[in-house]
Amino acid sequence: MGHMHSLTKRQWVLLALLTLVWGLNWPVLKLGVTGFPPLTFRMLCLLIGTPVLGLGLWVMKVPFRIPRQYWRELLVLAIFNMFIWHALIILAVQYLTSGRSAILGYTMPIFSALIGALVFHNQLSKRAWGGVFAAALGVVLLLWHELANLSGKPVGVVLALVAASTWALGTQMLRRTAIPLPTLTLSFWMTAMTTLVIAVLAFVFEFDRWQEPTPTHWAAIVFNAILVFGFAHAAWFYLARVLPPVASTLSVMMIPILGVFSGAWALNEILHWQDWAAMALMVVSIASVLWPSKPANSEKAEGASTSQ
Repeated sequence: MGHMHSLTKRQWVLLALLTLVWGLNWPVLKLGVTGFPPLTFRMLCLLIGTPVLGLGLWVMKVPFRIPRQYWRELLVLAIFNMFIWHALIILAVQYLTSGRSAILGYTMPIFSALIGALVFHNQLSKRAWGGVFAAALGVVLLLWHELANLSGKPVGVVLALVAASTWALGTQMLRRTAIPLPTLTLSFWMTAMTTLVIAVLAFVFEFDRWQEPTPTHWAAIVFNAILVFGFAHAAWFYLARVLPPVASTLSVMMIPILGVFSGAWALNEILHWQDWAAMALMVVSIASVLWPSKPANSEKAEGASTSQ
């Protein structure tokens, strides 16, 4: 059972940096896709980000080679951890405020708990079920605002939820993978494959809208390429594989909050009471799934920890 204090200093630093990069990235994404085709934006981020990640592996002398018997499993991991998430969430950001996208995207731990219970037969504690209920209520609040406002785009909400649920399944699969290779190696090839997939999608669906990025678009692209694809993804896959579920998804509690408030501050996005209420419910729900139980209940805690 991973309690808070059991994280090494290096893992704490990675969590803190990951939270900062991913939290601030929501308004950056919103700026990046405003007046610019979203899949093309993602493609440019990946075209720059993948070589940056590759350079990191080369400098750290991490092997690139993946034996053929693991190719199929790696492709499946990439589909659920990267392909679907990156394509759908960038489309969702177009329709939603960056804060809403952040909250919906980070329902992932809740889906992860549900998938763990239903698909992988993990025992979920009462508290975890309470968390799942709180998250569902938060999503309903967000949906209610979108539906109440006729110009709202419920399609954005649906895209974000499908993206989050597939990423949750991918995270469960990543935790169970037996591929005996460094996480950075897997991360590099998943990112490289995603680059190819997104490039094909961008070409097929957005070729007629391709344009020169403005300086603002370039800034968002470089932020994503270097910090998100060059660092954050590798850090996340590493933490998701080596830490107990409680610790690896700990960072997730702060990311949507950072996304909402940085979006409100940077983009003058208006916060409605539904946003505040939904955000509070998300924090409650994520905390209920991730917060360590008291040592006295160590058996229950163990159940909660494996439920992720």
